[in-house]
Amino acid sequence: MTNNDIKRISRLTAITTQLQAKRILTAKSLSEKFGVSIRTIYRDVKALEQAGIPVITLDGKGYSLMEDYRLPPVMLTEGEANALITAEKLVLKNKDASFIREYAQAIIKIKSVLRNQTKNKANLLSERIHFRINQENEQTSNYLSDLQFALTNLRLTEINYTDEYGNNTFRTIEPFALYSTQENWLMIAFCRLRSEYRAFRLDRIKTLNILSETFDSHNITLEQYFEICRQKILPTPDIPLSK
Repeated sequence: MTNNDIKRISRLTAITTQLQAKRILTAKSLSEKFGVSIRTIYRDVKALEQAGIPVITLDGKGYSLMEDYRLPPVMLTEGEANALITAEKLVLKNKDASFIREYAQAIIKIKSVLRNQTKNKANLLSERIHFRINQENEQTSNYLSDLQFALTNLRLTEINYTDEYGNNTFRTIEPFALYSTQENWLMIAFCRLRSEYRAFRLDRIKTLNILSETFDSHNITLEQYFEICRQKILPTPDIPLSK
């Protein structure tokens, strides 16, 4: 087997992994990622199809994998495992309890597929890495996981929110994006009470209820939202918070 053959097998595996991780990928984006021509990507996709990988070609859009198709568990390199351990330590300093709980469960599943040698090194790193971020503050929110669900499923959400002056209001919001500062998670959402986008600190949400009713996907991007904030001469995108 030549070096080119090894490179192609590695690329075919990586393309399949990329297709599994994302809903749709174009030949152009794959060619740019792997540093090959679009024609080479065409040949790679054909090779995957011939090997029995259920790649679906979507006219004018790109490639996707058949629904519910999954590769066997991917073995992580030592560097990838170390990156996850480092991220875990950052997560543990976060103020949202639901985020910590969900990540902790995910990291256990990820560690279960590590090779023993890599697992031992990851455990050693876990014992020897430490962050002082947010060390003196207690966790004050538990809604990040629910809001992630509402955001990705376009579900209207009712919240009881306390503003910076201590005033309570009930809002119906359309979750748009999540924004993290060193101290707090913020939910950027379209507030139907105020008829505009607002930023809500998660630690000021007293109650939260995800409704069955959905809303239309937002027409602006997160970058466009930040630009709107800059045009209002805000020092940061999350100030002022919702009132």
